[in-house]
Amino acid sequence: MTTIDSKFLKQNGPRIKQFIITPIAVIDPPLLNAAGLHAPYALRTIVELITDDNISGISEIPGNISIDEALEQSKSLIIGRDPFQLNEIRYVLESFFGKETASQRGYTPWDQRKLVHIFSAIEVACLDIIGKVTGRPIVDILGGKMRDAVPFSAYLFYKHEGAGGELGFGTDASATGWAAGRQASALNPAQIVDQAKAMCNEFGFKSIKLKGGVFEPRVEVDSVFALREAFGADVPLRIDPNALWTVETSIKYGREMESVLEYLEDPTRGQANMAEVRKAVKTPLATNMCTTAFDDIPHSIAIGAEDIILSDHHFWGGLKSSMELSKICETFGRGLSMHSNSHLGISLAAMVHLGAALPTVPYALDTHYPWQSDEVITAGRFKFEDGSVAVSNEPGLGVELNRDELARLHQNYLNCGLTKRDDEVEMQKVEPGWKFKTVRW
Repeated sequence: MTTIDSKFLKQNGPRIKQFIITPIAVIDPPLLNAAGLHAPYALRTIVELITDDNISGISEIPGNISIDEALEQSKSLIIGRDPFQLNEIRYVLESFFGKETASQRGYTPWDQRKLVHIFSAIEVACLDIIGKVTGRPIVDILGGKMRDAVPFSAYLFYKHEGAGGELGFGTDASATGWAAGRQASALNPAQIVDQAKAMCNEFGFKSIKLKGGVFEPRVEVDSVFALREAFGADVPLRIDPNALWTVETSIKYGREMESVLEYLEDPTRGQANMAEVRKAVKTPLATNMCTTAFDDIPHSIAIGAEDIILSDHHFWGGLKSSMELSKICETFGRGLSMHSNSHLGISLAAMVHLGAALPTVPYALDTHYPWQSDEVITAGRFKFEDGSVAVSNEPGLGVELNRDELARLHQNYLNCGLTKRDDEVEMQKVEPGWKFKTVRW
């Protein structure tokens, strides 16, 4: 391992004395996607760093046993370091784990790299500490607040009936409003519209995204047009087939949807295919699958692979890297918005700070938050007003751990037996023999 010159080891800042890793499992309904079916629980990992003067910083990342093991390896590298020295921390982690390539992301809709998750978890917790030490919210540390509230989009899924968790495919008959809507089946255009109405009524979303790649494209395109009919032209629509369509299919249905889509997300796989589709359709193309790392950007720009990059601080290596990405997008005429995965309030708080600091937010950000009913912060569930979340002025992230809920959700993790996400295995419980395909239609 490469060593750091001792002159970098400054002695005048707080020092990290504890590094606590807690895997948790949160209730997740049976949502369908290109890789299969969500398990009854979504896995998250909560990281807490505590300084020698007992200041706590927290973060949240997608749960995976191999990443948790890598975080354990990171402890000896991080304990004793100054949380303000993020460049040093990145250097130490890269020296130990090695740099990752974009190809290590994998083919699934979610990112499978380790180092980006590790650094993101550590960076956000350090920024939370920095905010508490300085008395400033993270948005100020990222450069300052550009807006008082951050807009989010409704995120629709085809799904089987079911509440998830212990109920699995069963439902709570006493549930009302969105709690009932979250349980309902959504396997056709009419049911997708019902889901959208229930979600937008609860959260006030002003734009709508549909997760595709589940059914034959005709069904999904019909769902988009059903949403347009139900909500009208003033509600922007987007669809994400998760790269399961061929170039030909993407062009065919992309052209059909030109009049109704705000953008088309990852219709086909790979930068070259995306560039070919982009030349043939008028609708802007967005991605969180073909351009997912800084190393991807030069080729993306050279061939014109997309119009919009959907950042995710969990996958791009933290909040500061995401701010760097915004400058690159501005330089090369790319739009920037935000990808989402199943998450709780710690991740949402970080997303809101980032969304508030970005120079522009031309598109409402993605969030899975309505699909989760658990929470791990003391203030309880975040409130949305007109589809937006207000930016906290409290120091750091502005949220604190609810330790009772953390313990309960950790027990969920121990009880459920899941250690990583595997939507293919879950799908096979419903459709024996089902296999994930990188291209399906």
